[in-house]
Amino acid sequence: MSNTAPTINTNNNDAEPTTNDYDDLDYTALTDALEQTVFENFDDGLYIGMMSGTSLDGMDAVLCQFASDSENTQQPLQLLATYSQGFPPRLREVLLALCQPNGIQALTPSAGEPNNQPNSELDWFGWASKAYGEFASEVVNTLLQQADTDSESVLAIGCHGQTVRHRPQMAVTLQLLDANIIAERTAISVVSDFRRRDMAVGGQGAPLVPAFHKALFADPDSTRVLLNLGGIANITVLPASNHTDNDTLDNHSHVVGYDTGPANLLLDAWTALHTDNDYDAGGAWAQSGQVIEPLLNQLLEHPFFARSYPKSTGREEFNLEWLQEELQRFDHASAHIRYSSADVQATLTELTAISASAQIHLFVQSHKNSAVYVCGGGALNDYLMTRLQAHLPHCHVTTTASLGLHPAWVEAVAFAWLARQTLMGETGNLPAVTGAKKGVVLGQVCFA
Repeated sequence: MSNTAPTINTNNNDAEPTTNDYDDLDYTALTDALEQTVFENFDDGLYIGMMSGTSLDGMDAVLCQFASDSENTQQPLQLLATYSQGFPPRLREVLLALCQPNGIQALTPSAGEPNNQPNSELDWFGWASKAYGEFASEVVNTLLQQADTDSESVLAIGCHGQTVRHRPQMAVTLQLLDANIIAERTAISVVSDFRRRDMAVGGQGAPLVPAFHKALFADPDSTRVLLNLGGIANITVLPASNHTDNDTLDNHSHVVGYDTGPANLLLDAWTALHTDNDYDAGGAWAQSGQVIEPLLNQLLEHPFFARSYPKSTGREEFNLEWLQEELQRFDHASAHIRYSSADVQATLTELTAISASAQIHLFVQSHKNSAVYVCGGGALNDYLMTRLQAHLPHCHVTTTASLGLHPAWVEAVAFAWLARQTLMGETGNLPAVTGAKKGVVLGQVCFA
């Protein structure tokens, strides 16, 4: 975006303008008009960020304001309001089905839903895109109401949508969302479809949050590692910007970020299957069980863990069906081992902790004290945090709350920041993280 005012041509029949021609212009009115155009500065207005992650536990929304890049401030971000709401059960059911190849075949249509037989993924994708847009609009309007803020005060909504397919090896990613509905229902412009522009220049389209981590959390004097524990776990390594402590890194002076493996995706699915709860609160159920070491070793044989970064993954590779197949294979090979469903939960928790910590160890040397800041829903899992600390004895494992941002809202704020980057015409990806050939402006804008 450019902040340069458009040229005003006052010429009449190609004649040179006279002094009187300029004197007749109402400069006050012209200035006011220019301030209302889409070319006005976007850096310090209000933004809404929205995120529904791989775990599909609900939609998070935040209202925030970022300090102008030209300002010397100790508060680059003001989190003004937050709101979270669980998905309507039917929408969540359809989204889960769409996340699995051919998963919609098990759906039984109701009134107002696709009723073609056999079930069509495209029909259900269209139905869910509209339903998602309507639901997201309700979330935004509730957030604004609770914050006592009108829509005219918000420059844009950054809405990621719901990833239902992510195939980086094919340079394909699909985020389900009808941004037109949100723009219409809220009267606010919407930035969405953040990932595919990165893929267009050779990137994985993920993870995108490390660029935000760098902007908000990088420290000139110390290396920081951020671990996001959503449905999938991913890390961001932020080297000290003045490079005075580069000996804490194994020859890496740039930001590194990638997915490390499953997290809440499997933990929540197994909990919902065997208990009356949607998630293992505090990790108490997992803590009541025992890790099944042979099963853990088998799960770690998944080829994703051996891939080099940049890499990303999702429900296509890690899902309940995959876990159940692995358990059947384990039972066949180890019929003498008896275990409970709580033992499996403990093993899945250990899978998340050990796969994430193994990657962190690649960058932070054991003889140096470093800090790991955890965000996402997994940061509220006390047992998982304990296991991470056990595997990272030379690191102080805490949450992003100690950096000034509650772990539950980091990703939603990130997409507010990415929307701001888009409107300012600034790059939103980190090529060293995604594998892209260059930095690019991400997202598409649906103007209100």
